[in-house]
Amino acid sequence: MSTLEEQIDIDVPAKVAWDCLHRVEDYPQFVDGVRHARTEGKHRAHLAIKTSDRVYELDAEILDRGQGRLMMWRTVSGAHLAGTFSVLPLDPEHTRVQIRVEYDPETVKEEFGGPKGFAQASAIERLVRGDLRQLKDLAEKDRTEGRDRPWPPQNP
Repeated sequence: MSTLEEQIDIDVPAKVAWDCLHRVEDYPQFVDGVRHARTEGKHRAHLAIKTSDRVYELDAEILDRGQGRLMMWRTVSGAHLAGTFSVLPLDPEHTRVQIRVEYDPETVKEEFGGPKGFAQASAIERLVRGDLRQLKDLAEKDRTEGRDRPWPPQNP
């Protein structure tokens, strides 16, 4: 297994970042390759991910720990991927979001294609950094536009 850890500081309160991470239907706006995402019950999500040559479907389990500070996720179908999002308040108006992703490089290569070895790790790192920047943009835009929506969804 390989592990990747990244972080980004966002100019929103922790609750806004937390809620943004939990709006599964918004994943296509900040997770590269996700074409469609929907919640399936309180702790499940279904995602359609476009790779270079096909759409790949997977289901994920999402669990919250640490009173709005730690979101754990893992795939329950398809390629084995797992990780955590940590939401750390820096002050009342600023938050650090940290992501930790665990993946098997061979499985990722087989399922999603792309490079092997160091090139694959670099590609995944660039992808996660880009996703975090897009999350930052979305959370800050949501705050500006007052689109803060609660988790869990009102209609599970």
